[in-house]
This record gives sequence, C-alpha cells and structure tokens, in this order.
Amino acid sequence: MATAGVLALALTGTSGGAAAPRPQIALTFDDLRAHGPLPAGGDRAAIAAEIIAALATHHAPAFGFLNGGFGAGDPASPKVLAAWHAARLPIGNHTFSHLNLETVGAAAFLADAKRNEGPLAAAAGAQDWRWFRYPFLSEGSDPAARDTVRAALRREGYRIAAVTMSFGDYAWNDAYARCVGKRDEAAIGALETSYLAAARAQALRSRALAQRALGRDIPYVLLMHLGAFDARMLPRLLTLYETMGFGFTALPSAETDPFYAAARDLSLPGPSPTLEAAARAKGLPIPVNAALPAATICA
Repeated sequence: MATAGVLALALTGTSGGAAAPRPQIALTFDDLRAHGPLPAGGDRAAIAAEIIAALATHHAPAFGFLNGGFGAGDPASPKVLAAWHAARLPIGNHTFSHLNLETVGAAAFLADAKRNEGPLAAAAGAQDWRWFRYPFLSEGSDPAARDTVRAALRREGYRIAAVTMSFGDYAWNDAYARCVGKRDEAAIGALETSYLAAARAQALRSRALAQRALGRDIPYVLLMHLGAFDARMLPRLLTLYETMGFGFTALPSAETDPFYAAARDLSLPGPSPTLEAAARAKGLPIPVNAALPAATICA
C-alpha cells in the first residue's frame, strides 16, 4: 500500500524536493470518421475541425483510429479525414466495422481488420498507420483467439495502442445529442460539469494506480472519441489537464515506455498491458471508475 507521501506525489506530481517531471498524456481518438449520434444541426466535418483546432491551440499531439465503415453515407465524412490528414495527425486501424473479438472470433475479426486497410492507407498517405486499437478494448477471453490475432497483427507489422486512461467520454456524446434535441440547456450544463469531473477523477485514478503498482508515472494513453460533445468540451478538457500538471505527448513516444513492451512487441505474451492488470498482479485494490451520465438524461 502506498504511503501518504507517495500517494500525494501520485495525485499532485510534487514533493518537498526538486520538481518532478510533468506526467504526460497521449491523446487518441477512436471512431473516425463518425462517432455517436449527430446532434440536431450538427456536422461531422465541423466536429473534426473543432477538435483539431483545440489540439493545435494546446500543442497537443493526437492519434486517430479509423473504422472505414463508419460515416460511409455522410457526405461530410471525406472532409473529416481530409482535415485530419491536413493537420498532419496520424491514423491507425480500428477495424472496418468495429467488431468485438469476443463475439465474432479470430477469423472474422482479422478479416474485418484487413478490410479496413484499404481506406486506412488511402487516408494516411505516407504516414505510419500500422497501429491497432481493439474495438471495445476487447482482446477476447479465449487465449487461443487472442494469440491468433496477436500473431497475425505481428506479421503485418502492427503495434497495439494500449490504453491507460479513460473516462467513458462516449456516454456524454450520446446524452448530449438527446439534450440538444430537447433544447435542454440546463441538462447540457450539467453534462459539462460531470464530464470534466469524471475526466479529473479518472486522471487521478490512473496516476494512483501507476504509483501503487509501478512506483512511478508512465506516459498515459487517453482513450477518447471523435464525438460532438468531445468537440464542445476539448478546449476545457485540455486546460483541465494542464492545470493538473500534465503535458502532452504523441502515442508512439508514450509507448516507448517499458510498461508498454507487450503492446509494441507482439511476440511477447498478451494481452496488452493495463494499469488494472498491473495492480491485480500485486494484489492491490482497483479503485472504482467515475460514474457515467445516466441513460435517463434527456430521454
């Protein structure tokens, strides 16, 4: 169990001596080109533009993950990838249809990932796109299926974009679309407050887990989505992280940390590393996650 002083360091990043290096966050955005319901009057290209502008203002690198089947019927969808590419933001593979390995099995899963490579290569151009993000972060409960997928991804030169920080932002995108439809400004204000509170709580949770399980900070990889409420909130979210003492780094740089070795090198045993697994391996308790917005909000 961490001492009070160590836990204080984990939560604040300061000590009585020399200032500790700033902990880093690598931002990643799943479900390009189209995540979640589109609020009334919304536009996918405008969502992407708002997110890209906030990243530029805060000098925050980001990595996107494409589902080639998402947004296929939306005329704004090509503009999303064009804007992402113009901003020189890299993009990786999130499968074509966002399939869950647990439910479809290795063969169907790998076929769907392969299907995504055509639109992915076209969108990425000369950039390195051989980074893979499992839909639902699910690597399957069947070791044989998990190892089959890892071996296939390794043969294709992939690395895994492991996740070590998340606050369930997708749930706010759903709730926001409902509240916009009902023109419920009070509920939208409450969503803004709860979104930032959850992001703060989960950042503290990740740091505490890392300090207890590893004795140090790691570069944290944050899972987000290219959704409408994320676009609305990203300037405030990035400011929050900065006031908490975080800096921003790129996914490939973050995952050079030894903690992510099994995500970079798929010849190593899986699954991909998580802070929760590292804590369980030491018999440490796992803190509860921050609450998501209730499904009844603006329902």
